[in-house]
Amino acid sequence: MMDLQDGVVIVTGSSSGVGAACARQLAELGCHVVINYAHNETGAKRTEAACHAFGVETEVVKADVSDDADCRKLVDAAESRWGRLDGLVNNAGTTKFCAHDDLEGLDKQDFLHIYGVNTVGPYQMARAAAPLMRRGGRGSIVNVASIAGVMGVGSSIAYAASKGALITLGLSLARVLGPEIRVNTVCPGFIQGDWLAEGMGQETYDRAKAYLEQNTPLRLTTTPDTVAEGILQFLTGASVVTGETLILDGGHHLMQMPMARR
Repeated sequence: MMDLQDGVVIVTGSSSGVGAACARQLAELGCHVVINYAHNETGAKRTEAACHAFGVETEVVKADVSDDADCRKLVDAAESRWGRLDGLVNNAGTTKFCAHDDLEGLDKQDFLHIYGVNTVGPYQMARAAAPLMRRGGRGSIVNVASIAGVMGVGSSIAYAASKGALITLGLSLARVLGPEIRVNTVCPGFIQGDWLAEGMGQETYDRAKAYLEQNTPLRLTTTPDTVAEGILQFLTGASVVTGETLILDGGHHLMQMPMARR
């Protein structure tokens, strides 16, 4: 088990949602946190205040993970403040909501933008973080993918493809970053919150949430806090685990799909 008391973890995209919940839960364990935002400074400050309530230190850094220089800036912030880095949560993500059967709804730039944040960003963050983690003799990276990357569902084909690529990236990084650094991936399903409601539209969001909570094996959908719990399991859990993918969806991926009509 990794003890994160007085440890240091970077959480990308931690101004709201899963990232903010993860930062708070880390702070509750006595871990110092680098809080990252790209646009939502108010949310980042709110996350910082929640972390300070547990008596830990924080650094708030504006950075776009699709920019390699910004990724290195995040790691430099941890090194300058604490001289160490124990964990990295690659949570920052983006999408374009587009029905999968609307093939004209996505263009090349949509794919490049989504991949730049969701796939290239975690690669750049891992590359920037690895030397400082190795210097400390240990480290744990958790990538936040999605059930979209497992099932080919979600907000758009580009999003699903980017998360599938992120799952594969985690396998590759796990092979090359050991023995000092473990790399694992979580794949949340439907996550309750404003981001998804705004993207889907409230009526569609409510309908999808109700359907999943009536039909998944566990009769529930995830929250930012329950996803964060899964992330912390990988950060602090068994030292022999690397290259694993954990689906956090209440059993959504186990649901039988309708038979195709012939």
